Amino acid sequence: MHAADAGDHEALLHDFLASHADWEKVRTGDENTTVVSHESLTLRALFDFDATGRDVKWTFAAYESPVSDLLWHGTATASTPAQIVGTLLNTITSENAWGRGPSTSITETVIAKATRPLSDAGWKHAIDGRRYVTWQAPGTHAAGVQFDAFAAQQPNSPLSAWTLWGGHAAHQPNWALHLSAKASTALLQNLTFKMAHGQGLRPPSRPTRPTLTAAAPLPPNHPSAEQRGTRPLTHEAKGRASPFGGSLQRRLPGFEPRPFGLIGCRSAAPPVKE
Repeated sequence: MHAADAGDHEALLHDFLASHADWEKVRTGDENTTVVSHESLTLRALFDFDATGRDVKWTFAAYESPVSDLLWHGTATASTPAQIVGTLLNTITSENAWGRGPSTSITETVIAKATRPLSDAGWKHAIDGRRYVTWQAPGTHAAGVQFDAFAAQQPNSPLSAWTLWGGHAAHQPNWALHLSAKASTALLQNLTFKMAHGQGLRPPSRPTRPTLTAAAPLPPNHPSAEQRGTRPLTHEAKGRASPFGGSLQRRLPGFEPRPFGLIGCRSAAPPVKE
């Protein structure tokens, strides 16, 4: 299947606010959009009521503090399965929402940990030229995950380092979710776990209202939180640093560790409650 049923995103937003008292709507001056903000003023999501199809429906932003630069950002199209967006919302309400921090680089080990659910489910990865690493769903399913090494190495860049999609290709998807380089490993791992186990690959048998149940617990070899080195990867236990075997460093010049700069975007003033 090329796409999954998007579900009811407005119901998802309503249920999220109803079940999370530490999030609230803020006034935007635009009746076609609404912004929800965490009480810490470090996490925000903009919802576009008018967006349809491959238009951006959700825009996410995370900051280290209410007055700091943007740490990571993401978007999801209106056609993205609501279960996928619900997983993102559930994860950013946890302590793992803030990512790796401003001084930590993406390495092969980080990428392997974030995509381990795909590898364990039989998704094969391919290195495309000098820029992309792509995981494709097995069998007849049309979906994938793509890492952009160029975007990940650009300081102060608004480009997305990660793309999750349903459809024939990342550049022509039926639905897409984009995340910047500093999105947390826990968030990526929860999302790839959903992808690996069928969410976003096929439509449900009957229309369902999306629910914001807790993110599905990962099996023991899929820790839901970043363990920061306390749990080695399966491949490390076998004497390998990652399933790529160092191929990213060889195939993607300049890939290995380099700190990322922060995107030059200050968080806005404290919100006005509706």
